[in-house]
Amino acid sequence: MGQLVTFIEQHRAMIASALDGLTEDEARLKLVPSKTTLLGLAKHAVFVERVWFEEAFDGLPRSESGLVAGPDESFDLAPEDSIDSIRAEFEAAVARSRARCRGMGADDVVTGNRRGPLPLRWILMHVLREHAQHCGHIDVLREIIIARRTAGAA
Repeated sequence: MGQLVTFIEQHRAMIASALDGLTEDEARLKLVPSKTTLLGLAKHAVFVERVWFEEAFDGLPRSESGLVAGPDESFDLAPEDSIDSIRAEFEAAVARSRARCRGMGADDVVTGNRRGPLPLRWILMHVLREHAQHCGHIDVLREIIIARRTAGAA
């Protein structure tokens, strides 16, 4: 389980640094037709952490835990969302996720997921897949934003 957690932590660090050095406008910049923005990706990462390490562990419906209904809505940005607020939410969600897993083994079963009981290994693999996919999106969007900034300065 050690290497799996190491990979997740590496992706969490990439997500946490995704907004470094950006302005609020750059973080909200829509570069693709979907809801995907850098700030939206970071907000979605909060949703991922909370769904898999709160909902799946506690079995509470999303409506009772303050989560939006689904992944699509997790990209929606409120006017009060900012780099600092979303980064703080992500760091808090990750801290809770780590605490939930402390002392557990990969084969320990989590029973609160709507799919039914799942081994922790399954949840960790899913979180790794989610974070890895979105880190790819983050890399591309950051590259475009930085290139636009550089082109604007020329």
